[in-house]
Amino acid sequence: MEDVSESRYSDLDRPPLNQEALKRALVRPGSLWTGVSVVDSTGSTNADLARAAAEGAEEGSVLVAEEQRAGRGRLGRQWNAPARSGLTFSVLLRPQVPPIKQGWLALLFGVAAASAVRRLGEVDVRLKWPNDLLIGERKLAGILAERTDDAVVIGIGLNVTLKDTELPVPTATSLAVEKAACLDRDPLLRAILREVEAHYRDWADAGGDADASGLRAAYQASCATIGRDIRVELPGDRTLEGRAVGVDANGHLLVSSGLTEHTLSAGDVVHVRSRP
Repeated sequence: MEDVSESRYSDLDRPPLNQEALKRALVRPGSLWTGVSVVDSTGSTNADLARAAAEGAEEGSVLVAEEQRAGRGRLGRQWNAPARSGLTFSVLLRPQVPPIKQGWLALLFGVAAASAVRRLGEVDVRLKWPNDLLIGERKLAGILAERTDDAVVIGIGLNVTLKDTELPVPTATSLAVEKAACLDRDPLLRAILREVEAHYRDWADAGGDADASGLRAAYQASCATIGRDIRVELPGDRTLEGRAVGVDANGHLLVSSGLTEHTLSAGDVVHVRSRP
């Protein structure tokens, strides 16, 4: 007899995802998504898909983990959560656009995820540059994009049913904590992937042009950083303080400080006061 305490079905508030149902819903002729795999546990979905990409995996491969043991966020930070308490998945893309434009992919994923969660969860999800999902000033999800040869792997960790006592830091939140209208990971996953596909097709059809595809406008409309006074922790232990005034054609953050406008391609942003 199976030990119920160890069963993947033992937590009825956190049911497992159904791989076959997800495949039927998402993998169809003409769809971007060519395969969906759900695994009980792995170290990192990004690392697994990067290996698969190097071995020739198709664009549109999706890997979902019910538990991720060695998840990484931006700047190498560790990210962990109880099994089935969130959505942890990565996608494999092989964009046929100039490499200089491909920095938009992580921002595109953020726009898509925020839009899907806002619609299903009925909560006001915004983006902190470049691609953290926020509710208020608390982090709901993080996104990490990594290049491997001609492919880009993008992963997300979205907190769904984590309780207050399970949140890793006080600045984190979850859909359950925020009393979102939808806590079912299946429709959330489908909605995010469909939004990603729609934005990705528009962006790719425009040759990676974020203005022609409407991506830059969509990003700026969803971004909580723009219009805020911020502090940016830069590589090399440097710090910049100023006001975020927009993103440029390559997705870089524009920060006005004194009489100078700075263009940042990387940095850890801190919102230092509320939007005026």
